[in-house]
Amino acid sequence: MPNDIEPRLLRAFVAVADELHFTRAAARLYVAQQALSRDIRRLERGLGAELFVRTTRSVSLTGEGARLLPYVRHVLAAHDELAAACAGAERPLLVDVGARVSTGASVVAEVRRVAPDLELVCRYHSGLTGAAADLLSGRLDVSFGRVAGLAPELRAQLAWMPVRLEPMAVLLRDDHPLASRTAVPLNALRGETLYAAAGNAATAEWTDLAELLFEGRGITVAEPFPEIEGKDEFVRVVRKRGWSVLASVEFIDVPGMVLRPLTDPVPLSPVAMVWRRGLRHAGLDALRGAARKLAAAGGWLEPPEGGAWLPPGDTAAMGLAALSG
Repeated sequence: MPNDIEPRLLRAFVAVADELHFTRAAARLYVAQQALSRDIRRLERGLGAELFVRTTRSVSLTGEGARLLPYVRHVLAAHDELAAACAGAERPLLVDVGARVSTGASVVAEVRRVAPDLELVCRYHSGLTGAAADLLSGRLDVSFGRVAGLAPELRAQLAWMPVRLEPMAVLLRDDHPLASRTAVPLNALRGETLYAAAGNAATAEWTDLAELLFEGRGITVAEPFPEIEGKDEFVRVVRKRGWSVLASVEFIDVPGMVLRPLTDPVPLSPVAMVWRRGLRHAGLDALRGAARKLAAAGGWLEPPEGGAWLPPGDTAAMGLAALSG
């Protein structure tokens, strides 16, 4: 085995291992598919091992590829930690806040208020499932979302802190029979079908949370639909299809629709701030401080009175006591 393998080749290996698809991995790395294939072959020659089984229809890890993958992730994490230490706080911190109206956006806004010299660059790609691969590859520094929805092997390589228990809500057409209520009890939705981002792989953790919430309550998740990109397209599709939507109380305004909190019990969406292990940056320290400040001031991690719902796995991931409901 060579003593000095280029990090680029290792990142190519991890991207293909994550995607199990050369075209998607190449798009993720912003390289041509042919170049990615050459890098993988070069790495395999250097390691003296075949890493992938390739057929015309699928890509899978070989036994040796699966064995080496955790070591490669560890090497890349150390490489990124070294790069961050050398760059210090001068490098902008890339933060995915999910949406312009969100808990993550509020945390970033607080940092920009108290520490305007720090450069935090935001992107708005909803979904921690989709962001996790970018966090691990070093293409993203911080994201927000539901960590219990991530695969255990991904969670093991990430660090996080609980930020907020967002009460969940339902987005209804303004002529819906429940729209006149100030709050909607969960049992009032029995027989309803709600859109919960099924079909969007980047937000799989949200669809999973919806399925756990709806189970045994007679509520159905709408059939999978292609990923909807951007606020304008979301509004257009939702209004055209007449969907009711499972949402959080932190949500965009949609013309012709109303947002109503859910009750009896209050379902909670757990939001954590997530970053890759080993990341060192003044911006990350500032984000953590702002999140703690806002959570304390707003009671963000205090369950509502009168009963709340949160799956046991989420309760454990957020470091909370068990909730009733």
